[in-house]
Amino acid sequence: MNPTENKELDKTVSEPNSPNMAASEDVKEIKGYTDSTVKKKKGSVLSLILTVPVLFVVGFAALLAFTLRWAFSFWADLTMDEIVYHLTTPLEGTGEDIMMKFYTLALLPALAVLALVCVIIVVIRRKRERWYGRALAVVFVLSLIVVGLSTGYAWNNLKIDEYLKNQSITSSFIEENYVDPNAVTLAFPKTKRNLIYIFLESFETTFTDKANGGGFDFNCIPEMTELAQKYEDFSGTSKKLNGGHVLPGTTFTMGGMFGQSSGLPLQVGLKAQVLDNHGAMNEMYTQEHFFPGITTLGDILEAEGYHNVLFIGSEAVFGGRKLYYTEHGNYEIDDFWYAVNRNWLEGKENSWGYGDWRLFLQAKERLKELSAEDQPFNLTMLTLDTHFENGIRCKYCEFEYPGNSYADVYSCSSRQLSEFISWCQDQDWYENTTIILSGDHTTMDSDFCNGVDKEYPRKTFTCYINADVKPEDAARERSFTTMDNFPTTLAAMGVKIEGDRLGLGTNLFSSQDTLYETYGKEMDAELSRRSLFMEQASEFDPNTQAYKNAVIRYKARYGDDSSVDESVTDDS
Repeated sequence: MNPTENKELDKTVSEPNSPNMAASEDVKEIKGYTDSTVKKKKGSVLSLILTVPVLFVVGFAALLAFTLRWAFSFWADLTMDEIVYHLTTPLEGTGEDIMMKFYTLALLPALAVLALVCVIIVVIRRKRERWYGRALAVVFVLSLIVVGLSTGYAWNNLKIDEYLKNQSITSSFIEENYVDPNAVTLAFPKTKRNLIYIFLESFETTFTDKANGGGFDFNCIPEMTELAQKYEDFSGTSKKLNGGHVLPGTTFTMGGMFGQSSGLPLQVGLKAQVLDNHGAMNEMYTQEHFFPGITTLGDILEAEGYHNVLFIGSEAVFGGRKLYYTEHGNYEIDDFWYAVNRNWLEGKENSWGYGDWRLFLQAKERLKELSAEDQPFNLTMLTLDTHFENGIRCKYCEFEYPGNSYADVYSCSSRQLSEFISWCQDQDWYENTTIILSGDHTTMDSDFCNGVDKEYPRKTFTCYINADVKPEDAARERSFTTMDNFPTTLAAMGVKIEGDRLGLGTNLFSSQDTLYETYGKEMDAELSRRSLFMEQASEFDPNTQAYKNAVIRYKARYGDDSSVDESVTDDS
């Protein structure tokens, strides 16, 4: 090639508009487009990968926040003791209104928030893709803030730090003060008295007026006030109503029923609760026994030949009631399903079962049957209508308190209870029957007691009717807890108790000081702490078939590699 040809070739290659140069530019453009596309695809995949955990955090944050709003609006004085206990019991038998309000106030709003966030990020991805990553980051950070604030709110309101601290501190208070019923002499009268023990749902002395020792300016339980003043509530010479203090472990229905019939707080502790690393809790239905190491009122009466009956309008399985009363006293369980099987009704009349008007109506028929038997009876009842939130109105409720439906329900309950007591007093068997009316715990309603002085000592309603004994010091006003009802119930039936103490309770008819009169608020602190005595008494057993089945279910749910906490062993 001569020099002229070389120059022409160089000229051709160097010219910007030459075919070769154009081809080169096309290659570069295609390569750049390809690189950009690959980067975009990688970015899209990465964004999608990050979207899933971000949405999970959003859903968790929303559910946590709305659940706390639901819980604290539903339960005014929610405690860790109550939460821990109910986490260890099955949801079966839970009132439908509670679950419905959870769905409407917590679950559905949380799902709505999650759906809204999904729509927003989809729109951003389509319209402003370059903002997508920043949007995810903002949503993630905001969700973490919500989780942090919600956790802090729950931590402070539930006093979780105090609860955990107490669980890390072992108290020997229960062990040192517990009186085993098997270790003392109980002398029943020759003619054994019948017992009707009515647990009054959320009933307090608070609900009478201030002149009668209540916390209100009005009296929405006038008939009950009259009964307490006529019979025995251990108020001495005062006309102001007296009642039992509610201590840790007795602040909810099953805890109240357990405490009043065993003289012990219902403590399950933390050690036997954690089932696996997913945070799930073992449930008490996995156990074959309910505190088998203790002796209760039911056990004592069964040994004395009593026919024990639990008569309630809800499902007995809730809270472990069926297990407890079946094991301790071999109670006949006459609950909602008993009523259905007897064709009293076809289905639930309210979210829990059936109302108190039917409970009292059918209890009269049941008492006719029991009184015809050749053995003494113990009919234990639990009312329902005054359950928070705002109670359950029935066809007999009047509109006495405008804008205050809960007060209407309490007033209605007071009338029905009074009528039932009057009916009992007209029966032939009444003369040999003791009737005890006792609130299971103070109300958990979120606003019913808002106007009550914060310093007012809220106590359960207490009334002993037709007791076979009088107080040794009739002028003395007693300071007691609901656990004192255990020995006091037996004393009211004419039973002589060696030492006048059982469990942590004291016979209030005696002159013996109660533990609350001795220790006061210190007793609250001691019962908030971990008790090895109660852990041993519960005899939690991880080797039951039901527990093993629960483990299988959790492994099936989370996979065979689910790491079940094996620290819960026989020494628990």
